[in-house]
Amino acid sequence: MKRVLLQHAEAFENGFIDIGLATKASGVSVKMIRHYEEIGLLKNVARTAANYRLYTEQHVHTLRFIKRARTLGFSMEEIRELLSLWQDRRRSSASVKKIAARHIDELQTKISELQSMTNTLKELVRCCAGDSRPNCPILDDLAGRKAA
Repeated sequence: MKRVLLQHAEAFENGFIDIGLATKASGVSVKMIRHYEEIGLLKNVARTAANYRLYTEQHVHTLRFIKRARTLGFSMEEIRELLSLWQDRRRSSASVKKIAARHIDELQTKISELQSMTNTLKELVRCCAGDSRPNCPILDDLAGRKAA
């Protein structure tokens, strides 16, 4: 990473923004911006002479990209792959489609698992009297016991 040591005012004159403005422009929290930089998703972040981070419009676009990908449930590794493809103008859209299709499969599996959990819980709730007695099929199931 190239260190650019500018004074704060000079940085703003050159089109850089600070982390607060990057947060407002991208909708990504300060904590997450720092995290994305730390794990290498946000690269080439310049610094002022006082070591404050400086961001460009491209950084803001990258942050928005990451935020949208997170909203769609992509993992950090998938986002790393997608960012790499997004930044590579010679990329094959087939590579991007493959990642998205794999993610759809993962989401479908999770949906099936959640539906199964929902059905199980509905049945347990249906079987529970929900009265003042201590017998509870929900707790029995969680404890690995069969309801009496």
